[in-house]
Amino acid sequence: MSRYPYGGQAVIEGVMMRGRKNLAVAVRRKPEEIVVDIQAVSSITERFPLLKWPFIRGTVVLIESLIVGIKALTYSANQVVEGEETGETIGSWEMFFSVALAFVLGIGLFFLLPVGLAHLMGDIVTGYTWQNILEGVIRILIFLAYVWGISLMKDIQRVFQYHGAEHKVIHTLEANEELTVENARKYKTLHPRCGTNFLLIVMVISILVFSLLGDTNLLWRFVSRVVLLPVVAGVSYELLKVAGKYYKHPLVQFFSAPGMWLQKLTTREPDDSQLEVAITSLNSVLALEEAAN
Repeated sequence: MSRYPYGGQAVIEGVMMRGRKNLAVAVRRKPEEIVVDIQAVSSITERFPLLKWPFIRGTVVLIESLIVGIKALTYSANQVVEGEETGETIGSWEMFFSVALAFVLGIGLFFLLPVGLAHLMGDIVTGYTWQNILEGVIRILIFLAYVWGISLMKDIQRVFQYHGAEHKVIHTLEANEELTVENARKYKTLHPRCGTNFLLIVMVISILVFSLLGDTNLLWRFVSRVVLLPVVAGVSYELLKVAGKYYKHPLVQFFSAPGMWLQKLTTREPDDSQLEVAITSLNSVLALEEAAN
């Protein structure tokens, strides 16, 4: 089994794979053409070892992954546009502001809205403990409804197919098999280290973390949900790492089951051409790392 936890993300008509020191974004620009962008990557934790500490590194990884993801999405979008020969391109700042806006709206939708809705039901559900549980349940329901809703969109379904291709190819690598379409085809589209699992863990951990605050006024509830996001992300990241490392343990599989089920919404069965793109991306990273050793 591969020691380094290789992984990546689906992008527009492609897959980004990340290794120890490099990443590759492979995009099918035209039916007969796959283009690859290779970049060196580094982490701020190399300069500040303190940021590698457990419960701190999760927030750092989340921010760095967001930055890398924006760049990968920008590249893939521009390659698809060039393949369609429209002459239009998407700038990094345009993509950054789009993702930043989505991030802000996400905080409002998944963290602040549940607080407000739970507060409005204060006459029905009384006591801070039950209010907090209700808030958490509302948050999870909104998240599930959102994922289900976007999964119905045709363009998103294509991205979810590439998401499935990414997982299948990673499974192939971890099984120490040759990276071929035939080998990758037989594996599942679900993976224990998936970011979908992370998001669901965040939803659950937020209930526990916010419960520690005790009874507070509405304004502080709103503020605390934003301020404590790094704490929630840090705890969730550590749990995801444990789940990925010890996934074969029955207890870990039991608690990971909801996240794995949710991946059935965020992944789709890819076709062979999409598997080929994912393999191209991962092979590009592995070739660079082999040459560096």
